[in-house]
Amino acid sequence: MEASTTDIIVESLTRAIVEHRLQPGTKLAEQKLADHFGVSRTLVRQALFQLSQNRLIRLEPARGAFVATPSVEEARQVFAVRRMLEAEMVRAFMAQRTTAKIRALRQHIAAEQRAMEREDVGQRTELLADFHVRIAELMGNEVLAQLLSELLSRCALITLMYQSTTAAAHSHDEHEAIVAALAGSDEAAAVRLMLQHLDNVEAGLTFDRDLPTNDLSMALSSITP
Repeated sequence: MEASTTDIIVESLTRAIVEHRLQPGTKLAEQKLADHFGVSRTLVRQALFQLSQNRLIRLEPARGAFVATPSVEEARQVFAVRRMLEAEMVRAFMAQRTTAKIRALRQHIAAEQRAMEREDVGQRTELLADFHVRIAELMGNEVLAQLLSELLSRCALITLMYQSTTAAAHSHDEHEAIVAALAGSDEAAAVRLMLQHLDNVEAGLTFDRDLPTNDLSMALSSITP
């Protein structure tokens, strides 16, 4: 029971970070979280420790827990790792692509489009990130899917801190082009388009902007325990 409760807290806070409702530098007060989720501070502490292992929060002695604030160097390293992983992922996917897998990716693209039309920022953000994880899932590679999920959570923080304008429509269009290349058995184009997509996201980051701030109570108001 305790493990599942901790998982719920971890999942809720991760979603709040990924959907840009909990912003970098926000202090995560243990008592506030315990009251919100109706649990003990011990369980909250366990959840915060798990999140610190994923680099989504940082724990500071005598100060508490804070949503992480990735450095410029860390941001560049995250994108470098993604390029290495995702270029090879595209090649591996191509080797085992099927009509059903391509159809599943197109269904995901359609869901992205619907979220954008509804102007559902949270759902749109989640789906645009999940596109990359979905490719790994369709390959049946759970380890890669987990690695990408953790990297994309960190990317959500990075884009929140450094992205100058929203680039959702561009990302969606680029996802469509990647799937078209996969469907057309054009491995070279699919790899090139994936790398260009990641380059474009990184190029859209402004590393000298002021950091955003937020209040924990405001963020928690939209989290259902």
